[in-house]
Amino acid sequence: MAAPNVMLKVERLSSRVLRILGCNPSPMTLQGTNSYLVGTGQRRILIDTTNPGKDEYIKLLKSTLEGNNTSLQEIVITHFHIDHVGAIPDVCQNVLHGREIKVSKMKKPVGDEVDIGLDYTFIEHNHTFHTEGATLRALYNPGHTNDHMIFYLEEEKSVFSGDTVMNGSSTTVKNLIEYMKSLQDILNLKPVRIYPGHGPVIEDGVKATTDYINHRIAREKQILEYLQECKGDPRTVMDIVKTIYVGVPEVLHGKAAENVDQHLVKLQAEGKVVSEDGKGWIVKES
Repeated sequence: MAAPNVMLKVERLSSRVLRILGCNPSPMTLQGTNSYLVGTGQRRILIDTTNPGKDEYIKLLKSTLEGNNTSLQEIVITHFHIDHVGAIPDVCQNVLHGREIKVSKMKKPVGDEVDIGLDYTFIEHNHTFHTEGATLRALYNPGHTNDHMIFYLEEEKSVFSGDTVMNGSSTTVKNLIEYMKSLQDILNLKPVRIYPGHGPVIEDGVKATTDYINHRIAREKQILEYLQECKGDPRTVMDIVKTIYVGVPEVLHGKAAENVDQHLVKLQAEGKVVSEDGKGWIVKES
């Protein structure tokens, strides 16, 4: 995997969007989680935070708010992962100094919410957020997680994609069938720009989303071709990972295995592969 592009810790991306890096770089988060301040007025919307205990992020957020003579109107969350919600308590304590603020997200259909020390406001698909200079439409976009949302910025015809589309890496998938539909939903919006959950801003949203769709299709083709070459000799998920994820650091093999597993579940549902008595996977004979 190529070294990630260097990103400014705070950067103005448009007249109504400021990005603040989460100061949590890693093989999974790339340069770090992207946290966005949206709007043009004295109260703005914050999209996502970062991991807990990231003091540098809190300092950056405070200085950015002060430097732009603005405060937080509310916080909206793309999905429940800790690198997106983890710093909400820190923001409440150290930026808002205990002032109550609304934190909105889609309710998880299954499973417990991450405890952030306050109650979420749960929103539905197509909920609209308004702030001076910006209108955000929340759209259910599952696949990466079961509660994932994207936010469509109507004034720019652009999308805050969370982890459905990233810049610099593919993402992990918990439900491939839902994920492929979510990518198509983004493509149907014809986004001018994509503001991803990780990595630099994407200037051609349509091309990036199309590339993501084609990447998943190509991975599926690789899996099928590999199993066909094995001529009925079962192969495990990790066998597949080590064969087709050439050049991917071993530290990422576990996450790659999750994606391969999702491809196999989809292919099995389509009648193209079968699990061979727990020994591995083979192509289903026609």
